[in-house]
Amino acid sequence: MIELEIVAVDEKSGARAGILHTPHGDVETPVFMPVGTQATVKTMSPRELEEIGISLIVSNTYHLHLRPGDELIAEFGGLHNFMGWQHAILTDSGGFQVYSLSDLRKVTEEGVTFRSHIDGSYITFTPERVMEIEKNIGADIIMIFDEPVGYPMDYREAERALNLTLKWAKRALEHKAKIGSDQALFGIVQGSVYPDLREKGAIELVAMGFDGYAIGGLALGEPKVEMFKAVDAAIKHLPFDQPRYLMGVGYPEDIIDGVARGVDMFDCVLPTRNARTGSVFTSRGKLVIKNARYSRDPAPLDPDCDCYVCRNFSRAYIRHLFNAGEILAPRLATYHSLYFFSKMMKDMRQAIIDGHFVEWKEEFLAKYKEGWD
Repeated sequence: MIELEIVAVDEKSGARAGILHTPHGDVETPVFMPVGTQATVKTMSPRELEEIGISLIVSNTYHLHLRPGDELIAEFGGLHNFMGWQHAILTDSGGFQVYSLSDLRKVTEEGVTFRSHIDGSYITFTPERVMEIEKNIGADIIMIFDEPVGYPMDYREAERALNLTLKWAKRALEHKAKIGSDQALFGIVQGSVYPDLREKGAIELVAMGFDGYAIGGLALGEPKVEMFKAVDAAIKHLPFDQPRYLMGVGYPEDIIDGVARGVDMFDCVLPTRNARTGSVFTSRGKLVIKNARYSRDPAPLDPDCDCYVCRNFSRAYIRHLFNAGEILAPRLATYHSLYFFSKMMKDMRQAIIDGHFVEWKEEFLAKYKEGWD
């Protein structure tokens, strides 16, 4: 399965650096995981991801079940072989689609029936069926099927969804053992922005005994102060020696705040989705390369970056590519933004090991908030 080796803990915060040992190689933590929903990180080849320093990606059970089909992926020996990626993979369970496709699904005690956004056909996900699909896909780390709720959400509905998630978690564990899956299974703490529900979710999941724990159902519109209250409530009950994953949180400042609280793993579509529209992450915050001010700018996207894109191309050229509708434009922008996230995590990890995480955080955020104006 997997094992988290803690190599350093910051004395002034909850930040820790570690090595997550997986069947497809070691992953240094804290780690940012690019999202490869449909067995690809959009615009990037596996070789480019390796160049950038990516060692763990996230893919999606719901979408891969719809196409090309998890049984077909199993015929190819699993997702690693199918997509030509021999590093670690985590698959979400389809739980996020319970939230994002709320107009195309019906939730019951048994599971969720979706109406496919592709052809309108009906499919049913239960905790047991998801374990079977994820076994076929073959990721190193798999997630339980859960029910996130949006924001705002009243207490009673948040409590109902949490209790259902806990019932599904127990069923998932039992069925995983029944079908003989040797993948690492993470529980997911739900409970909206209510600290007492988050505490209940964490305590009960830990009692069940998972291989790692995620905090889900956040970054869905709630104020950041509420988001981190929920994180704080949950994380204090999670085992120190097991991985902690904050799902869907992707702004650099939020990742850093999560690391300070003891989170090890993060994922988000932000760096790739934003890059495809010409908005890239840099050491001084967001840069919208399509802006006219960059039409004759010879500087790289980020003068402080040493990635392939910044070493070889100007802002003027990349802006031209976007305006001309060239495929290379989103590729270069995505490469840079993923490199930025990868290097941020690497530098943050080293700061934890060297014992000056808090100082690194203050320096990074001060520069990040400067902007380019």
